[in-house]
Amino acid sequence: MRLPVLNRSTLRFDQSYRRQTIAIIAITLAQLLVRDIETEVVRELKVRAARHGRSAEEEHRQILREALGPKGPVQSLKEMLLAMPDAGEDRDFARPEDRGRSVEL
Repeated sequence: MRLPVLNRSTLRFDQSYRRQTIAIIAITLAQLLVRDIETEVVRELKVRAARHGRSAEEEHRQILREALGPKGPVQSLKEMLLAMPDAGEDRDFARPEDRGRSVEL
């Protein structure tokens, strides 16, 4: 496929081409092919999938989601700050007075 030259007359075509390319990339990246897996691992995946009433492919997706997905509920900043223990008095965290510096004008 020949890439379009970007100028005013081809801008509309170029934007369309980019949208199509991005869509193709998104579809392509949504698949995962894993090669050279030991027979025992494949067998265990199929057994685990059968135990959960899923296909081996769906079981594989679920394992990846659990391993790589978010860990636990997401806390807001307020919740995190409220959960922090007291670590001293306010004066322990006070900034020293800024005296500035002498400036000659």
